[in-house]
Amino acid sequence: MRFLRVCLTLIGVCVIAAISLLAQETPATPTAVKSTNAKPKPRARDLGIPFDGTPGPLNAITDVAGVAVGHTTLISGEGKLQVGKGPIRTGVTAILPRGKDSMNSSVFAGWWSLNGNGEMTGTTWVEESGFLEGPVMITNTHSVGVVRDAVIQWRVSHGAADASGYWWSLPVVAETWDGWLNDTNGFHVKPEHAFHAIDSAAGGRVQEGSVGGGTGMICNSFKGGIGTSSRRFQIKGAGEYTLGVLVQCNYGTKDNLRIAGIPIGREIDAPMPYTQTRFQNEDRGSIIVVVATDAPLISTQLKRLARRVALGLGRDGSISGDGSGDIFIAFSTANPGGSTNDHVVDLKMLPNDMIEPVFASTVFATEEAIVNAMIAADTMIGADNHKIIGLPHDQLQAILKKYNRLQ
Repeated sequence: MRFLRVCLTLIGVCVIAAISLLAQETPATPTAVKSTNAKPKPRARDLGIPFDGTPGPLNAITDVAGVAVGHTTLISGEGKLQVGKGPIRTGVTAILPRGKDSMNSSVFAGWWSLNGNGEMTGTTWVEESGFLEGPVMITNTHSVGVVRDAVIQWRVSHGAADASGYWWSLPVVAETWDGWLNDTNGFHVKPEHAFHAIDSAAGGRVQEGSVGGGTGMICNSFKGGIGTSSRRFQIKGAGEYTLGVLVQCNYGTKDNLRIAGIPIGREIDAPMPYTQTRFQNEDRGSIIVVVATDAPLISTQLKRLARRVALGLGRDGSISGDGSGDIFIAFSTANPGGSTNDHVVDLKMLPNDMIEPVFASTVFATEEAIVNAMIAADTMIGADNHKIIGLPHDQLQAILKKYNRLQ
């Protein structure tokens, strides 16, 4: 009987691997995947918006050495919504803590939910084990399942079983809802799109705005999406460290939007069809935030770090409404041998009394990453010709200047 179970297990593994290889032979639609080499768009600091803290050289999550980010962006069709046909405004984003080695080298991690009207799979094991195994993937609400399964397929086709000989994986996949602009019930995200996001992940500059999982997102009634920022900080007696944040922002209301402490949303005068819908003054979106640092922190400390994301959201005016899924995960790339399972390991960690600079960096980088996402996101027309305008740069600068908040 045991021999039979072993045989069935091996057959199952072969079937999964075959499915994975077949899926990988189907490339992402060339017209739907935007190059990561597109011309950089202006960012919040380029417009003179002031922020606290000192950013890294790229002001991105990839300032944390080893972290890689990849996107698959799907944009096609226009006009009336036809379920299964489009218009399509969606995608997938992958964050790899240790680059391509992320599948085999876990990182200490902690997660937290400010408001749970959303999804981030795999967090039960993150909570239990204290480790994040593999990438963090972000997509739209109805594509969580296919992306989760695709990560498992990718792992099977690119490596061996774990050190104990078992094939198993509990991927971390998060979502925000893009159904106002995207044919979200058309299930247009396929396994090959998740594969592309992982395979294309790299360090360096990160595309922001309407890309990857953030393609069809709305933030504070303006166009939202992907944003990132970083901070460098000194800890006396311990050295210099870097922390980076990546957000997929799809939350909030116009009236609550604050930038640099100013009630920007209430001041901007622009035609906004979205604010005239049944969603008016309702925070029915979500935001996923990923925090990375090279500071040596263990899982309990990283959970504390994840909680500080909420303070960065508050600086931008979020109240974390009942309809919002505000879910955060933080990881540390320090202690690369921490997940070794065959011998006792020595770990480094910052004492709790020394981690306040890490908390502050999380708050500041989160605040800026959200604004970067909105600055980069252009006006978009999607399903049923729904139109979401990009945050108007000229009005934003004029308002900040009026309040003497423009650098």
